Amino acid sequence: MSLALGTLDRKKLAILALGVALIALRLATLSRDAPAPVVTQSESIPIAEHRLERMRQLAATVPGKEAVLKRAQAELNTREAGILKADTAAQAGAHLLDVIRQVAMTNGIDARGAEEVNRIKPLANDYGEVSVTVTFTCGIEQLVNFLAAMANEPQILATNEINISGGNDKNKNVQVRLSLSGVVPKKLVPARREFSAF
Repeated sequence: MSLALGTLDRKKLAILALGVALIALRLATLSRDAPAPVVTQSESIPIAEHRLERMRQLAATVPGKEAVLKRAQAELNTREAGILKADTAAQAGAHLLDVIRQVAMTNGIDARGAEEVNRIKPLANDYGEVSVTVTFTCGIEQLVNFLAAMANEPQILATNEINISGGNDKNKNVQVRLSLSGVVPKKLVPARREFSAF
């Protein structure tokens, strides 16, 4: 009997050796990818108990933090009640103009002369500001009552500019050009365009 290997036997032996190498490699990677145990062998029981106690302390603070968050959210909702509610910038301007006209009509002023509704601009980091300019003619006492009524409105409003000029009629009416602003959500503020250098 001859111990010489034929070419067929050599191919089988090479395939077998390759298979054994692949199985060994796979077993080595599986042992490395195994998840680490919760308590490693180097940790002692007192250390693990200390970690558990710390996790319990952290978990016990969660309800208190949730209560603080709820109170802060309620306070924010109360403070933001005066924001003009609108889906677009045009709607915000129209809403502000409508508030101005209603207050003016209550005080006997015809404030239908809206000159312009300005673009919404950023107000701090979290809000926007929409401005409206109106012109009207009224008595000075009507103007004072109008401004006092605007201050009592639930919306957050501010006077940006007021120009008063005397009239020529016998009733001593004045001509008023008034610019008022209201606070809107930040989502209505147009995004800034970044200009790149050439």
